[in-house]
Amino acid sequence: MGPRAQTGAKLVTNDFPMKDDRSGDRNVREPRYPYVEADVAEHEAEEAGALFFDLGALGVEQRDETTLLRGAHGKVTLVASFDRFDDARAVIAALPPGWSPRLGEVVGDRWRDEWKKHFEPFRLCQGRAGAIVVRPPWRLYEGRPDERVIVLEPGRAFGTGLHETTSLVAEILAGAVSLVDSQVLDVGCGSGVLALVALTLGAEFVRAVDVDPDAVAVTRENAVRNGLASRVHADDTSVGALAERYGLVVANIEAKTLIDLAPALSRRVARGGRLVLSGILAPEVDPIQCRSVCQAFAALRVEEVKRKGDWVAAVLQA
Repeated sequence: MGPRAQTGAKLVTNDFPMKDDRSGDRNVREPRYPYVEADVAEHEAEEAGALFFDLGALGVEQRDETTLLRGAHGKVTLVASFDRFDDARAVIAALPPGWSPRLGEVVGDRWRDEWKKHFEPFRLCQGRAGAIVVRPPWRLYEGRPDERVIVLEPGRAFGTGLHETTSLVAEILAGAVSLVDSQVLDVGCGSGVLALVALTLGAEFVRAVDVDPDAVAVTRENAVRNGLASRVHADDTSVGALAERYGLVVANIEAKTLIDLAPALSRRVARGGRLVLSGILAPEVDPIQCRSVCQAFAALRVEEVKRKGDWVAAVLQA
């Protein structure tokens, strides 16, 4: 998803096609990965993604006008991966026909790297101290004097930085929040992109947490790539289990999860500190969602709301 959609697939154990290997001596089975695509309205995307998981999806990817691979025009395309073709077919039968659910498959493992063709260096945010550019490890980029470059390999985690929910937080960090010598908590760290942005902008230390072990591993790997491993501690500790308070807490995850975590997130913000929330649909897109998030965090004062496309990010002060 933009806000916290996970992608993933397990090796399918049925429906394998056969092919001859180069020796011609035996047949080799190539893995096939089933997925279901569905086109939904923007305001339905979060609920539809949750439905896919309830129906047994291993992961759900969200494609829209802002993602590397585009979705259907004017809609959000959800791509849900499944373990078995029979499971995927059963899900199609259970989905609303208006979503145009359809079965797809990928053969072999080369598809895992196809997205890399579309991931080029890009300017993530611009602030008073200059710009931050994100580049993948397989692309060279010589930054200009006013640019600082982050090397990012999303790998198995969510977060290239291209989605509006992520860039909103990065712009807030670069433009409005002083991070020099600060202690930061990144909740739902994904690839670690926001942790790296915070450190690049002067934060002293980032605690990064995520429920997905793959995200934790990728965040650590990206910290090493950028020579920042000693300033990042990433693990899968739940927010509620943390004891420390931080001058800055960022959470770029879906709105429902933000609401569920509101008490725990609020307790992690130091007195006078700030909480940056993203993954919230703009009021014009989904007024109920935005209102519900505001109510959940009513104990904090809204300092700023920033919008990009259909999404908003809010800066709250304790």
